[in-house]
Amino acid sequence: MCFLASLLSKHDDSATVLVMDEVTNGRIIPLYHEEILDEYEDVLHRPKFKIDDSKIRKAIDSIIDNGIEVFPQPTGEILIDMDDLIFYEVAMEKRDDDAYLVTGNMKHYPVKDFIVTPAEMMDIIERGEQDEEPPASDDTEHT
Repeated sequence: MCFLASLLSKHDDSATVLVMDEVTNGRIIPLYHEEILDEYEDVLHRPKFKIDDSKIRKAIDSIIDNGIEVFPQPTGEILIDMDDLIFYEVAMEKRDDDAYLVTGNMKHYPVKDFIVTPAEMMDIIERGEQDEEPPASDDTEHT
């Protein structure tokens, strides 16, 4: 779970932390569903991780505040870990909007070009920056 890895990382420059930074600064818009939020709550509160409750709340609130709630249609996909199906179906629901599924567990999902690691996601963002044209003038706003 990329989200968990970002909270546990001791390195501010790790790909998982950088992806979460992009969520906070609005360059990545997280997609979520109530099942995903419940999964985060459950996993992040496990005693072995020793994550402060306020840090968990802040991170989940960031997803809700910066994200889009998605109500996916069933895909019929069979995954190695069926608990991961909601993540896949949420991404599939928004594929027309160029949604990605960012995960550290690539082996849990089928091989698809929209299922990427945190490092691959950062590469995609960096390539997108290089492809952008510079503003025509200082008063032109680009989003």
